[in-house]
Amino acid sequence: MKKIILSAAILCLAASSSNAQLGGLVDKATKTAAAAGFDVNKLTSGIMGKLVPGLNLSGAQKTQVTDLVTGFLTKKSDIVPLAGTNPAEYAKKQSSLFSGLQSKLGGVLAKDQMSKFMGLKPASASSSNPLSALFF
Repeated sequence: MKKIILSAAILCLAASSSNAQLGGLVDKATKTAAAAGFDVNKLTSGIMGKLVPGLNLSGAQKTQVTDLVTGFLTKKSDIVPLAGTNPAEYAKKQSSLFSGLQSKLGGVLAKDQMSKFMGLKPASASSSNPLSALFF
């Protein structure tokens, strides 16, 4: 009986230890993204500040585009650490995410708005232009 209780206690300790480690990994990833200047809410606000007037979005479009941009940036926050550790993999995943965003935006924006959207792409990545978070 003592062996069963001891085994159960060891299993409980091991399970709680692995959960603590997983929580630590999530916290570390969140801190890494924040340290890289990747605040999803702040970026979404900055991006929408450029897209709303630049694309002349209607109220309904603004809501839909905001949701799409937030979803995109949330997914992108998972791959931001790769930019420093594995740039090739980051570029591949960024390209895939952006392609998905483009596809979804195509269902919300008119053709001329979509053309304007692509025309807003900065020449290079820049921390001063929030649109860089979408394109790079």
